[in-house]
Amino acid sequence: MDPKLTEVSQLFERLKAALVRNDFDTCSRLLSQLKVLLIEFKSLPPLFAETPNAVQELTLARDIYEHAVVLSVKMEDQDAFERDFFQLKPYYTDVGNRLPQSPQEYPILGLNLLRLLVQNRIAEFHTELELLSSNALENPCIKHAVELEQSFMEGAYNRVLTARQTVPHETYVYFMDLLARTVRDEIAGCSEKAYDSLKVEDARQMLLLSSDKELFEYINEEHPEWEVKNGWLVFNKAKDSAASCKEIPSLQLINQTLSYARELERIV
Repeated sequence: MDPKLTEVSQLFERLKAALVRNDFDTCSRLLSQLKVLLIEFKSLPPLFAETPNAVQELTLARDIYEHAVVLSVKMEDQDAFERDFFQLKPYYTDVGNRLPQSPQEYPILGLNLLRLLVQNRIAEFHTELELLSSNALENPCIKHAVELEQSFMEGAYNRVLTARQTVPHETYVYFMDLLARTVRDEIAGCSEKAYDSLKVEDARQMLLLSSDKELFEYINEEHPEWEVKNGWLVFNKAKDSAASCKEIPSLQLINQTLSYARELERIV
């Protein structure tokens, strides 16, 4: 085997071992070294040179970037996810016919769709969706993201929140938790605009929380301006905003409108 290929393979094995241990500092250091070494492989994007070890180099690089994407999820780093995903994507699109399909392809493509949904980048979500093959669209990982988007757009928030219990891949949990937070914030925003107050039990059910303790923790973290009084949840923001609204001077507007009408009649 080519010495460079051997060196990269050995470093990659160390990266995989560190990832299993959740040793993120070591993973980040090894990943940086691997990305520098991969630059020397001319068979990789964007050159795609026909070298003697092209297939091995492409396969190894694809595996490295797949692990980089998983690492970014474990580290909860969405910026790193985006960078590593776009470095990985050509291995699925441009050289897919030269390599055996990776078992991680559909889970990672579905993970990217979920990221776009969490970030509310719906136009990009549908663009990525249109680029997928019919086989990909039938994969459970892709279907999971598509069904979530449909539920989110329909306002079926209960389906979005319960979908966390049936994630098709363990790496989806991080983005599902973010999506659940987004959904809960959406419900909270609508609730405080629609009601001055709610019973604690009703608020808990509306926010799809399983206990009063979870509700109080959510209030403390996300909405400290809300108050709990005698079993009722009071939306102070809604009350304050209502109090700050100025009364519409309806009589004055009517008089002005009639005056404009009379002036127009004279002109005509």
